Amino acid sequence: MPYLDHAATTPLREEALDAMLPWLREEYGNASSQHGPGRRARVAVENARKAVAAVLGCEPAEVLFTSGGTEADNAALRGALGPLAPEARTGLVTSAAEHDAILRTAEAWREAGHAVAVVPPLASGAADPEGLAAATSETTGLVSAMLVNNEVGAVSDITRIAADAHRAGALVHTDAVQAPGLLPLAVDALGVDLLSLSAHKVNGPKGIGALFVRAGTAFAPSVHGGAQERGRRGGTENVAAIVGFATALTLAEQEREETYARLSRLRQRLAAQIRAALPEAVFNTADATEGESPSSPEASGALDPQNAIPTAPHILSVSFPPGPHGPLDGEMILLGLDLAGVHASAGSACTSGALTPSHVLLAMGVPRETAAATVRFSLGRTTTEADIDAASSALAAVVRRARGV
Repeated sequence: MPYLDHAATTPLREEALDAMLPWLREEYGNASSQHGPGRRARVAVENARKAVAAVLGCEPAEVLFTSGGTEADNAALRGALGPLAPEARTGLVTSAAEHDAILRTAEAWREAGHAVAVVPPLASGAADPEGLAAATSETTGLVSAMLVNNEVGAVSDITRIAADAHRAGALVHTDAVQAPGLLPLAVDALGVDLLSLSAHKVNGPKGIGALFVRAGTAFAPSVHGGAQERGRRGGTENVAAIVGFATALTLAEQEREETYARLSRLRQRLAAQIRAALPEAVFNTADATEGESPSSPEASGALDPQNAIPTAPHILSVSFPPGPHGPLDGEMILLGLDLAGVHASAGSACTSGALTPSHVLLAMGVPRETAAATVRFSLGRTTTEADIDAASSALAAVVRRARGV
């Protein structure tokens, strides 16, 4: 049964589970306690923090553990723009193709009386550097742009966005939740001041994430009630989840080039099969039909500050325009795939159940009726060629049946 929804969540890898088990069983100490079990838990948390920092190329003190990517995004915006921000610098600039964790927080920030600019993305779904720069003013405190779009896989030129924002006197945040194990995450190369991660997108446990906060950045606590995380996020640390996260992230970074090449080949195989079986298909993932993807992010120029690769290799978003009998029902397509044993999604898992088409696709200019008939396939470390072949065959059958063919 092909599972092709890795952008929503990934299976917990055995190494992460093995690292977690001692902290779920015999080592149950509170990391804030001063006795032996507490001190051992504190050592485990700080070793995990060092491991995450090593992947990001930052200092351990700059890593703040959260409950996941959504909290990390919320904390980034509210922490950087909150009571410790310069009074004249509380404005936010972001892209219309961001995750809802950013867009809904931006709405709340606007309702609280602050300036918020939401800029249309490029046609690929990537954040528009020129548009973001044009919207940044002397009142802008933070520019937030996603590194890898979670619905179409577009990679934004964060290095350029950061440089433009810094010239204007603003801080920069990137939601990098979809990037670990696929793209380099060195925060100095990216030029960002804040960066969000989530463990369950990289074969770690659910309920844990991290936020990089560059040293010297004025940052208000996201959760009050304790001195944990150097006073930036109160609450007892989830030691087991933190250890599992660090293990999964470290292994993903070690395997990054191999993973990138393998998923690129699999995605191209899937795109080619869909194109052959369903020529009317519209690919929302920009480079999915343009030959082989680069073998690694380094080969594509992702480490060059002047370049960003077109898309990450694990996401393929495909839509189907209306036919002679009218528009297709996207929910029925997904249900048909599920009944065939193929597990995919329409887009972000955080907006599943919504009856409206993806805000990302609409912002990219995809017609509403076409956007409403969309499938997002997302690949991961357990994906095989057999999964790809089964998925493309099932999709062809479901769409042809929906069209009455």
